[in-house]
Amino acid sequence: MSKIKAEIIGIGSYIPKKIVSNSYFLDWEFYDAKGKIEGKSNEEIIEKFKAITGIEERRWLDDDMVASDMAVIAAQRALEDSGIDPNDLDYIIAATNFGDVEKGSYFSDFMPAVASRIKDRLKISNPKSVAFDVIFGCPGWLQALIMSNQFMKAGDAKYAMIIGVEALSRVIDPYDRDAMIFADGAGVVIVKINTDEEGSGILSYKTVSHAHPQAGLLYNAKSLNPEHNQEARFIRMLGHKIYEYALTEVPAAMKAAMDESGYEIDDLKKIFIHQANEKMDEQIVRRFYRLYKKQMPENIMPMNINKLGNSSVATIPTLMDMVRKGELKNHSLQKGDLIMLASVGAGMNINAVVMKY
Repeated sequence: MSKIKAEIIGIGSYIPKKIVSNSYFLDWEFYDAKGKIEGKSNEEIIEKFKAITGIEERRWLDDDMVASDMAVIAAQRALEDSGIDPNDLDYIIAATNFGDVEKGSYFSDFMPAVASRIKDRLKISNPKSVAFDVIFGCPGWLQALIMSNQFMKAGDAKYAMIIGVEALSRVIDPYDRDAMIFADGAGVVIVKINTDEEGSGILSYKTVSHAHPQAGLLYNAKSLNPEHNQEARFIRMLGHKIYEYALTEVPAAMKAAMDESGYEIDDLKKIFIHQANEKMDEQIVRRFYRLYKKQMPENIMPMNINKLGNSSVATIPTLMDMVRKGELKNHSLQKGDLIMLASVGAGMNINAVVMKY
């Protein structure tokens, strides 16, 4: 095993100020998959939604902002935390699935790349600092982190910025009850090459892609309301099938990464899992521990989905930033802690990383 690895030396995040509680959706008109108005009351729909997802409220970005605006703020905070010169960055990798979408528009703007926009806004003039985007579903930020690790192992990078940013409030169907899950946010880490065999950084990882036959579990589609803008496309998911898929495949990927790390599962201090669905995430981690014939420890899995919702690629880095700052009760993150990061999402893709913070 190569001793070269990517080490996190800075973290920054941006959580939108706008709080959208579940009561916001009481006046929405929900339609089913057949284009008919839901027969259940909104109160009943929202109550069941909260019981399954754990979400009480979520954050949406201001009307005059786009995704890259959030990312720039988070990036500035991460750079300040790291203490490095921005022009020393070899790579700027932005994980995002919809790019910049202006309020009232249904157009995903990816040209130039979100990463290129961020580099420009940060005034990074070094032409050798390569900026590009990664579209990999919700696991995109973690996949970008893995890519930075590989660049460093190849001798192609010393520093990299890994960005996870999404404004899902701009791509939800206002007639879809699943729209209540989605949120906005940005999280950024700065990583540095570390050649100390016992030092901090990525120890092992596992990435899998089940595009066949699960590519269609998350997709873009017309509004459920046949009278609403039929030219627009909105994010849509087959929630129950995703739930079943995740509970089967994610624990196995986590175990594969753990087994290759050289450490025991009891050495783990924290598991940072993509904030997709509270009930689903808890079951994933419980099943992971069952693979080792162990019980899930208390306080192993910090969660913020109840207040922040599901911001896709931004959930893990924003969660890590909150824990590091001591903003979640009974959770902390110290240098040298052995942690696992895991995510699942559109593709369908899964990844898991074991690292020393």
